[in-house]
Amino acid sequence: MKNTLKIHRAIKNFTQEDLAKEIGVSRQTINSIEANRYVPSTVLALKLSKVFEVSVNQLFELELEDE
Repeated sequence: MKNTLKIHRAIKNFTQEDLAKEIGVSRQTINSIEANRYVPSTVLALKLSKVFEVSVNQLFELELEDE
């Protein structure tokens, strides 16, 4: 799965720490999601979409090998 989290975070001028505090996770969690080392839970994905005011599908996309 790929994501556009880093792009959306930059648009909002959020650091990883800012975003982590906003949704109640560690900075390391944000880093791991951005690096595609961690797939967030549905609840976490929904929290991220709410912060950035976009759909979950705009943040996360399946890649061919995921389908």
